[in-house]
Amino acid sequence: MPIALYLGHGRRGGFIAINVANIGRALPSLALLAFGLIVAIALGLGLGFWPTMFALVPLAIPPIVTNTFVAITEVDPDVVDAARGMGLAERQILARIEIPLGLPLILAGIRTAAVNVVATATLGALVAGGALGRFIVDGFALREYDQLVGGAILVALLAVATEVSFSALERRTAVPGMAAIR
Repeated sequence: MPIALYLGHGRRGGFIAINVANIGRALPSLALLAFGLIVAIALGLGLGFWPTMFALVPLAIPPIVTNTFVAITEVDPDVVDAARGMGLAERQILARIEIPLGLPLILAGIRTAAVNVVATATLGALVAGGALGRFIVDGFALREYDQLVGGAILVALLAVATEVSFSALERRTAVPGMAAIR
């Protein structure tokens, strides 16, 4: 996120940053999980948590970087020029003007990333990661479909709760007089 803030404020290099960040969207989650498993074993971290983290972090980065960059670049240039005219330093402009005005869009990226991570974290059960994915994987393996459906419902409810929570936070951070992102 700091790189996206810097590039958005300078309004340079965004094309490259967004495209590099979006490479993560093209990678399949199972391939990332397999790669994470190999890296975790090579580093001696074992199964479970770390392979899942290695798969989920690249999944979360693209929407956060993209939305942060766009949020900062879409701040009205006249507002930024007025801040410069008042003598604010570039860091002050970023902290006091651009981030507060772009916060709803930044939070939209974090919301998208969080929902993606919650929905995809169930794959962690394939590498002994446990969590809610364990109900789905075990239910499928043991042909206990009530357990599988129960796990799927829990994951869906958690994803919806994450979506609703971040949407409320976005609306709360919207600047009065401007339309909130929905």
